[in-house]
Amino acid sequence: MTVMERLATALAGIAHEVETPADGTPCLRVAHDGVRPLMQALKTGGGFETNTFVTAVDREPAEPRFEVVWEFLSVKHNDRVRVRMLSNDEYPKVPTIIDLWPGAAFFERECYDMFGVRFEGHANLRRLLMPQAYEHHPLRKEFPHQGIEPDKLYREWDRKRRTQGGQPS
Repeated sequence: MTVMERLATALAGIAHEVETPADGTPCLRVAHDGVRPLMQALKTGGGFETNTFVTAVDREPAEPRFEVVWEFLSVKHNDRVRVRMLSNDEYPKVPTIIDLWPGAAFFERECYDMFGVRFEGHANLRRLLMPQAYEHHPLRKEFPHQGIEPDKLYREWDRKRRTQGGQPS
């Protein structure tokens, strides 16, 4: 039985499209309002016990600009499935999945940090790789290749460290 045959009942009534890219992993496209029901169906009815990644793609200049991507693994059935959601919002918002897959917490934080995707309901959505005060999202296409004045930022941290005697936030 294929993964899509196994998921047919669990996904009934949830709007999605199915495609199979070159890597052979079935891909479900879902609208924003279908994300949460789809995720619950994958977890409870689909048997996908592992979230392997959460990321985004900045497709600029294409419209919609952003694509949020999740991938899941069923060890029991030896299946994978990918879920994609398109968004044209400047800062896309999607529901968190950490209540279903707690291991996704750091993936969501990284996606927020690098792309600016906001995960609604995430209890600790803050930067993971970049400093908390950093105002940019480095994997967006408008981010300059040469970077953004790192010396100015580091000088400010050093000044705070010296005057406050602690680590920069």
